[in-house]
Amino acid sequence: MDAVDLYTLVDEEGNEKLFELVDMLEENGQVYFALIPHIEDPNELLEGEVELVVLNAKTDDEGNEILEPIESDEEYERIAELFISRLDAEQDEDDEAE
Repeated sequence: MDAVDLYTLVDEEGNEKLFELVDMLEENGQVYFALIPHIEDPNELLEGEVELVVLNAKTDDEGNEILEPIESDEEYERIAELFISRLDAEQDEDDEAE
């Protein structure tokens, strides 16, 4: 089994939730992360829709990498579409390999 990169995200109410990295890309000098909720049982992934979270990677004043929401709706839609296209292409390659 491949190692999974896990990230703990905190929502507006201060609740922590564990996410796993599914893809990362650089576009126009910005780095973006695509994450999905971490699910221990892979069968749960087959039971419904998976929430894709797209965040912008930034560096804070202390030099730590932080992930922030994308402010612009247009930028979010454009980056989300890039991730979805990449994930679809990867899935197609996996299907052809089987």
